[in-house]
Amino acid sequence: MEDLAIKFDEVGKKFKKGRTLLLKEALIDVFKPASTEEFWALKNVSFEVKKGRSIGIIGSNGSGKSTILKLIAQVMVPNKGKVTVSGQIAPLIELGAGFHPELTGRENIYLNGTILGMSREEIDEKFSKIVDFAELKDFIDTPIKHFSSGMYMRLGFAVAVHVNLDILLIDEVLSVGDFDFQNKCIKKMESFKKEGKTVVFVSHSLETVSDFCDEVIYLKDGQVYFKGDTQKAIQLYRQ
Repeated sequence: MEDLAIKFDEVGKKFKKGRTLLLKEALIDVFKPASTEEFWALKNVSFEVKKGRSIGIIGSNGSGKSTILKLIAQVMVPNKGKVTVSGQIAPLIELGAGFHPELTGRENIYLNGTILGMSREEIDEKFSKIVDFAELKDFIDTPIKHFSSGMYMRLGFAVAVHVNLDILLIDEVLSVGDFDFQNKCIKKMESFKKEGKTVVFVSHSLETVSDFCDEVIYLKDGQVYFKGDTQKAIQLYRQ
């Protein structure tokens, strides 16, 4: 793993889903335990990501993209195989997942920063940069329950990208905010790339994937259909 940031070795992940589909069946089964069946979101997935590479993950909805990010972030574990990660992770998967709506923007920066592994001293040092990046100076002492969804997501992004990270995980977060803020996010990602950080980028925006990623994993039905050249992967996906 010396030159690897991430390694998946024959990884499988399964979930349960409800089987009751019809209202009549639901009424009959109302006093019975929910009937469930298992399905494999990922099946025998193997790949490696070298340190300092920017890799895109594309595929249709339900192909397993977000599941891979959550396994890398270690918020879930595989049912089969092994996931190995080397380095500090900053997950931009569920932005502001640790925010409390009754607390102000200022208080939530400290709360979320702590959850992401920052010390109080680090947060003190980076506080102004976080607020400036989020463009929320005039609202930072307002309870975030009064924030718009865009403001909420901008604050979550700003905190996460100021963590001392080795690996950045991004899941469709660039769809939040206005055009200028999206460009700011992309520039921040580019700066991580220049610093030699590893970036894993899940997106339906093939144009952004094409511009940003060194290589791409194309997932299909929970399996790696292709891994390699970015343009080749996009071409296969569009077929």
